[in-house]
Amino acid sequence: MPAQLVSIEVAPDLVDQVHRVLLGAISSGALAPGERITQEDIAQRLSVSRQPVLQALRLLKKDGFVRDAPGRGVLVAPLEAEAMRKVYQVRGALDVLAARLAAEQRFRIDARLIERGRRAARGRNVEAMIDADVAFHQAIYEASGNPLIGQSAALHWRHLRRAMGAVLQAEPQRESLWDEHEAIAEAIAAGHVERAARLSEEHVSQASEALSERLSQQLASAASAASAASAASRSTPQTTPRKKGDKA
Repeated sequence: MPAQLVSIEVAPDLVDQVHRVLLGAISSGALAPGERITQEDIAQRLSVSRQPVLQALRLLKKDGFVRDAPGRGVLVAPLEAEAMRKVYQVRGALDVLAARLAAEQRFRIDARLIERGRRAARGRNVEAMIDADVAFHQAIYEASGNPLIGQSAALHWRHLRRAMGAVLQAEPQRESLWDEHEAIAEAIAAGHVERAARLSEEHVSQASEALSERLSQQLASAASAASAASAASRSTPQTTPRKKGDKA
């Protein structure tokens, strides 16, 4: 065996598993923005050593999902509205192109994908909703016949999964998204190229607007909470310790 090869201390698939679990928890909101994550806590909860957790956290930090925290651990990073707007711009262009190409071939999207999505929408598992949403759009990318579309979208899916999670946590969006998906699938199957493209563009635009509104609400809630905490702090009476010899 070549002398330069060294033993692998952590199985790559274990790091990937921890990374996927943490990314899923961040995307679904189970780990909320601002929440502190420590190696020890995650290792204990996942029944793994700290080494794969450390490597998974490094990957999340590199991609902007977590950031350094004062003291120990890291904090879940907030969704940045401007960054998400740019990601949705790219996704919109890819979705429209994929829908056009798929419609030219009159491709029939598997109806089970839509059924799966509607079942997930009626449940409470946000991660299952995200998985169903991703599966539907990936089916259109594959139907386009251009593998570069799916490959380009894959570069942004981790951030889009988190954006989807933020939107899907708002209950009114859940069923309507699948009405939109079904309309897109019908237009593609019928070969209505322009309609499929228009519906896809509207779908992405509405998702982007819903996310923007959700982020605005979160900022407003955070500002309100900070203001209330500040007001409570100012209204707390300050007591002056009595000097020796003062009468009670």
